Amino acid sequence: MDKEEKKTFEDFMRSLKPYLIIVLVVILIRTFIITPGVVNGESMEDTLFDGDYVLVNKIGLLFGLDRFDVVVVKLKGSKDMWGNRSNDDTIIKRVIGLPGETVKYANNVLYIDGKEVETPIEFELTDDFTMEAGKDEYIVLGDNRNISKDSRIIGPVSKKNIKGKVNFVIFPFKDAGLIK
Repeated sequence: MDKEEKKTFEDFMRSLKPYLIIVLVVILIRTFIITPGVVNGESMEDTLFDGDYVLVNKIGLLFGLDRFDVVVVKLKGSKDMWGNRSNDDTIIKRVIGLPGETVKYANNVLYIDGKEVETPIEFELTDDFTMEAGKDEYIVLGDNRNISKDSRIIGPVSKKNIKGKVNFVIFPFKDAGLIK
């Protein structure tokens, strides 16, 4: 490489550096902090609707999960409604039971470890059931309980399979804002 070619190459690399930094920062943000997601299905209505674009807050997991948080759960090798295996599936659900708790619904009333718990929103009618979450497991339910594929079907979900919290709708703009 002669002197002129070397200078041209160095100038090119110098001009490319800011773009490479931007790409690296975007990759790091999407991998570790926040990423967009799309709601698929009606199981979280009237909180989230099919086709809503949301922000998935990954770093929020460092601060723990609270009851009624909306989360993204990755299911490995789950089955669809016809019993066919799918590769990887993600679902958006609401945390109802925390690790080690027993969740019971009776007559559409939520009980945690035998004590009645007020819910922050009106949920669809929930059929009676009782379920226990193990260590590092959560019980998650959809807000539209009549059609939701949730812990009542898949069982409690492991903490390692919860990929982020869903705190914000970004589109459609008329629904943009924090999720309750």
